[in-house]
Amino acid sequence: MKWGFRTPSLKKRISARLSWKRYARHSLGLKAPRGWGWLTDPKKAIYNRIYRRTTFGIEDLFKTQRRRKSQAGCFVVAILWMTFALAVTSYAMMVP
Repeated sequence: MKWGFRTPSLKKRISARLSWKRYARHSLGLKAPRGWGWLTDPKKAIYNRIYRRTTFGIEDLFKTQRRRKSQAGCFVVAILWMTFALAVTSYAMMVP
């Protein structure tokens, strides 16, 4: 694991934005929402989280801190609502 300053690579930055995998994923709409990396690839998500916290890049020196809003609460509410709706419909089917 790397600690400290990340050396910028213009070649890697451009190739990541123009890869055929990214193009296919975006065109087909198979992209998971932001922050769902732990669901699609947990090992990579853990590595990236540690890497992001232990290193810094040139952009980080000039950026101000911004808070990110978490949308996990909306997802939990939606799941609870669907579970409740399913329970009500199954109960309605059981009662004659």
